[in-house]
Amino acid sequence: MKKSHSQWSSRMGFMLAAAGSAVGLGNIWKFPYMAGEMGGSAFVLTYLLFMFVIGLPILVLEWLIGRRGQKNPIHTMEDVAASEGRSKLWRWVGIIGVLGSFLILSFYSVIGGWATDYIFLAINGTFNGVDGAATGQIFSGFLSDVGSLLTWHTVFMAANTIIVAMGVGGGLERACKVMMPGLGLLLLILVGYAAIVSGPSFGVAFNFLFTPNWSALSGTAILAALGHAFFSLSLGMGIMMAYGSYLGKDVNLLSTARTVVILDVIVAMLSGMAIFPLVFANGLEAGAGPGLIFVTLPIAFGNMAAGSILGCLFFIFLTFAALTSSISLLEPTVELLEEKTPMGRKTATVVSSVLIWALGIACILSFNEWSDVTLFGKNIFDLLDYLTSKIMLPVTGLGTVIFGAWMMNQKIIRKELNLGNFWFGVWSILTRVIIPVAVVVILVCGFLPETR
Repeated sequence: MKKSHSQWSSRMGFMLAAAGSAVGLGNIWKFPYMAGEMGGSAFVLTYLLFMFVIGLPILVLEWLIGRRGQKNPIHTMEDVAASEGRSKLWRWVGIIGVLGSFLILSFYSVIGGWATDYIFLAINGTFNGVDGAATGQIFSGFLSDVGSLLTWHTVFMAANTIIVAMGVGGGLERACKVMMPGLGLLLLILVGYAAIVSGPSFGVAFNFLFTPNWSALSGTAILAALGHAFFSLSLGMGIMMAYGSYLGKDVNLLSTARTVVILDVIVAMLSGMAIFPLVFANGLEAGAGPGLIFVTLPIAFGNMAAGSILGCLFFIFLTFAALTSSISLLEPTVELLEEKTPMGRKTATVVSSVLIWALGIACILSFNEWSDVTLFGKNIFDLLDYLTSKIMLPVTGLGTVIFGAWMMNQKIIRKELNLGNFWFGVWSILTRVIIPVAVVVILVCGFLPETR
């Protein structure tokens, strides 16, 4: 098998790439509307706990296994299992992970296209003076326009292709070194502007997100916080294992993971502080669901001073965040083709991108021409989302943590993580008992009817 692995040029480059993968639509699109629906602060504080107790250890294990194998996730799992005297069937953890990232990018790119299109809608003043009915019509009209959806899906996938084709150092790392600081700057501008124009609503938003309100902490909110903590860090998709395969032995996994988790949390929190002050100042609904970004927020942008500029900046920010995540979703498939076939990096990237782009067309058509094509009551877009987020990702995450905690030599892991007796005991309890149970809960709940 070919070995394609260059290395990350620095710990900072790796950290920014990993943080870029974690900081995506989940932070800016999903987190705010989930917080709105689940009662605000109770959900947020529970989510923060789960990020460090559940998410961080799985992230470390994915990096550790990837660094040990130095190959794509499938062959990393196979080789590391063989070196530990375990069955090569463990490669299925890698197979499901790579397939999951492939499927996710097909519909993630469609959403990335929505964000890109909204940049131009905002700057052209499309949202000026609109109400909820008008923004709903704009969004539904956009979803029914196959040509527009296809155009922006293609543009977004082309951007991914160009970046990933340039390699680990010259593409992934360089792009994240530019986009992550840019994303941070845009977010600070948005929060600052929200503080200025929203007046007292900024304090209301702060209390909504951070003042404990335990009476709002329902079982549904706890499960939602647990699930989002898992998905927010790009776990179970083969991404972090692939990124770990480019990692040198000198990088401290625990301290790097801690930094990535903190960055991910900061972006999620600041996104809430950029969005909710505008929502409350305009008397809009915080629990507006997925439509919060594309239907509710444009009302605020259209009815405030310099709203076109602010809206444009917000959707640039959203597009940047989507792109730093989507390039990581493409990487596991590219890495597999580059190693397993005669293809070079550029060819593997183009082939992977075209296949994902083609599947994305089916997702686009599920909103219009193929809206009546359903399986288990779900259209193609919703079915892929359900299959990956509710089944494939938890299965991969569960397999990873069981393999790392029960199948690998724990003395070597303890030495590699440089943990003393007490902290390794805590690590063992988390990875051997608490986290597997938590991921099983996520998996089982994925099969239950959704409740509010």
